[in-house]
Amino acid sequence: MLDSLVTSKTRIKLLLKFFSHANSGYLRSLAKDFDESTNSVRVELNRLTEAGLLVAEDEGKTKVYKANQSHPFFEEIKGMVSKFLGLDDLLEKVVKRMGNVEKAIITGDYANGIDSGTIQMTLIGKDIDLEYLDFLIQKTYEKINRKVEVKVMLEWDNQQKGILVYGK
Repeated sequence: MLDSLVTSKTRIKLLLKFFSHANSGYLRSLAKDFDESTNSVRVELNRLTEAGLLVAEDEGKTKVYKANQSHPFFEEIKGMVSKFLGLDDLLEKVVKRMGNVEKAIITGDYANGIDSGTIQMTLIGKDIDLEYLDFLIQKTYEKINRKVEVKVMLEWDNQQKGILVYGK
């Protein structure tokens, strides 16, 4: 979902890096970690620094970047990244190891923009490993402190409301 708000994949990676933990990094190590060109990382670092979201400090000849904790939106961005990471991790694991997942749809309060503490998701597909799904739900709760409820269906009822987060 974060990628629908932020169109640059490199910028998303930087936001995730700096706002998920108290991380810092310098240009070349970030480019290597992200498997991106130093130029694309430099452009995004400059944009985020100009916006005040990152601060750059000189350590010898190297510029080290980190999140600007005094930025007025620091806590909000950190919260968005945390939510994104939890869902993103869950979806990545579900899609890779769960079987034949055709679609993943966020439903309920979260789909309506209400953070009730429970994320409701519907998976559409066949032969989905329900035992592994239960394990992932527990791990996701431990990581993001949100209950995840997952319903598995063979096909999606288009009358239901939801946000498609995987599939077509």
